[in-house]
Amino acid sequence: MNKKWWKEAVVYQIYWRSFFDSDGDGYGDLKGVMEKLDYIKDLGIDVIWLNPFYKSPDRDNGYDISDYYDVMDKAGDMAIFEELIQEIHSRGLKVIMDLVVNHTSDQHPWFAESRSSKDNPKRDWYIWEDPKDGKEPNNWRSYFAPSCWEWDEQTGQYYYHSFAVEQPDLNWRNPELRNEIYKMMRFWLDKGIDGFRMDVINLLAKKEVFSDAENPNNISYLANNPGIHDYLQEMHREVLQHYDVMTVGEIPFVSPEEGLLYVDESRNELNTLFHFQVADDMPTWNMLRYKEIQSSWYEGLKKRGWNSQFLNNHDHTRQVTRYGNDRNYRVQSAKLLATMIHTLPGTPYIFQGEEIGMTGVRFDSIEDYNDIAMKNKYQEEVSKGRDPQEVFESLLLLSRDNSRTPMQWNDAPQAGFSSGEPWIKVNPNYKEINVEAALNDPDSVYFYYKKLIALRKENDVMVYGDYKDLLPDDEHLYVYSRSYKDETWLIVLNHCDGEQAVTLDGFTNRKLILSNYQRDLEKDEEILFPHEARIYQITK
Repeated sequence: MNKKWWKEAVVYQIYWRSFFDSDGDGYGDLKGVMEKLDYIKDLGIDVIWLNPFYKSPDRDNGYDISDYYDVMDKAGDMAIFEELIQEIHSRGLKVIMDLVVNHTSDQHPWFAESRSSKDNPKRDWYIWEDPKDGKEPNNWRSYFAPSCWEWDEQTGQYYYHSFAVEQPDLNWRNPELRNEIYKMMRFWLDKGIDGFRMDVINLLAKKEVFSDAENPNNISYLANNPGIHDYLQEMHREVLQHYDVMTVGEIPFVSPEEGLLYVDESRNELNTLFHFQVADDMPTWNMLRYKEIQSSWYEGLKKRGWNSQFLNNHDHTRQVTRYGNDRNYRVQSAKLLATMIHTLPGTPYIFQGEEIGMTGVRFDSIEDYNDIAMKNKYQEEVSKGRDPQEVFESLLLLSRDNSRTPMQWNDAPQAGFSSGEPWIKVNPNYKEINVEAALNDPDSVYFYYKKLIALRKENDVMVYGDYKDLLPDDEHLYVYSRSYKDETWLIVLNHCDGEQAVTLDGFTNRKLILSNYQRDLEKDEEILFPHEARIYQITK
């Protein structure tokens, strides 16, 4: 397998509207990102991933784009973005941005033209269907609504939307539309960005026939349809092969066998992917399932494609709350999860605030939440007659707002995020959990991340090493090795609230490199503390 810069990189995701507000309007912005670049550089980051900042009515926090060539007012303007690129590159960092081309906003000029009449030249840039028996063309759901069809009174047809009704899907069968997308991609690449995170990229191709689904609640029918690989290979030929870039596809509903089709280095599609077997199959921690997922993806992609490692992002609850113990062992479990993500095969991603152990949030009322998916689901379930409080409680753990509360910089009002009223409430625990406190504590989660990142930069075994799960049937201990050339590392994790004994007799010449507890590196303890993580180097 070829060595590549993006395989060796550590990526830091910036959800800019919650990162740092430079002008007091309550929204983070691109200037705010610029002001914190030295913080990101000091952590050891290589690549910054910026969530969408295109012009948008902001119904879905920027994933509903009304102009692909402009910057939304909340974020700044094009001159600020161009300065931001320069400042990022001057620090030796790279930047990738979101590519959102499955859908646009219903306020995009393309859609305004498309819905203006059935014979408009851009009518076929979106997906329109006649009613079936006086109602929707089929029984499919969208991610955010009970139907993926919305009636348009003016032209007497339904349009298709995989997400909110304000986000109509583009018709990738139209070559003019595809060429316009490729033109837009070149525009941003020529400005100097270093790649794309491609939003729900495997939804671009639609089924040829819109027949009813046997189980409409299983929305996997939205993805991985015939033609998707033709589109991505064309995208590579027309755009990507002409730039030294990193591409990561958000690809739900895939097995390792299907995922390989997207990232096999011989197929010329994408560099790497986010799959969602962990996020979708594990609402809470399940050690045996997690090990199974890691092993199957390692074997499925081995020496042919590249994986990504993450447990949280802007769509998924913060990892220490969802998969750790954010009450009694927040610091220890935050460090354990970090150890795991940075030592498993694939490129590790850090979501802003993860490096200080930020937690999910519990607000008092549905009115305190901003997440359109959560709010729509709440309304849908309450309309069925369910108890509103019961519905509210059922949606809390997986609400996307768990990860969208403002970055906690210090213990000042609004956590130092803004001098104004934030667009979403700050997590009340900001006085204890914040960057300033972390930087003043040498044993903080932050400094543990720095050590992990530095180790990865200095040791190819963490990047390119073979992977072997040594205790696949243990429900609490995760013990695995990474081996590269003549070097072997052993990772030992106790993912539970109690002590666990571990036997390491098969690795007699071992040197403890890193632990999330204060351990004597010269001693070799075989009792693991709750949520303890260790990295050993095996010497000959």
